[in-house]
Amino acid sequence: MDPAETLSRTLYAEAGTRPLRAIEALAALVLNRARAALPRPPRRPGAAPFAPGGHARLPDPGPWAVAEACRDPFLFPSYNPRHPAHARLTAPPPGEPAGDAALAMCRRVAARALAGALADPTGGATHWHGPDRLPAWAVAREAEAEIGGLVFYRLDAVDRPASPARPVLVAAQVA
Repeated sequence: MDPAETLSRTLYAEAGTRPLRAIEALAALVLNRARAALPRPPRRPGAAPFAPGGHARLPDPGPWAVAEACRDPFLFPSYNPRHPAHARLTAPPPGEPAGDAALAMCRRVAARALAGALADPTGGATHWHGPDRLPAWAVAREAEAEIGGLVFYRLDAVDRPASPARPVLVAAQVA
């Protein structure tokens, strides 16, 4: 399956019944996730932040990197064969070649996302959850956005907990 169809079916399975803004936000999240997986290019000393060699913006991910980000079963539960939305992912609705209206809308959003013509309303989010569950990783975090019932979070490397090998001092010394 080509990357555009992988992205459109992922959007259809996860947010096909939601408003257009939620589908666009989920597509932006996939791009953010694929961009975060790319290796950082080497920084040229003295380069301005937005000049070539600066690090203000990572390069855009290619279509195959986007398709790989879609297949993450922990990011998109519909890739789990036991999930109720798995059938929407694997078998598009029967009928005309374009399928139903929601799938056609997801295909248009996926084409815009892969062309780089989609704005990111999530604030750079890399994680999300639906309204029916609250994952443990989201309990103590502040959401970046809530769009169409989907809640988006941006988890950076600094958000990771302290490593057991390097404990953090939490109590003050008693005199």
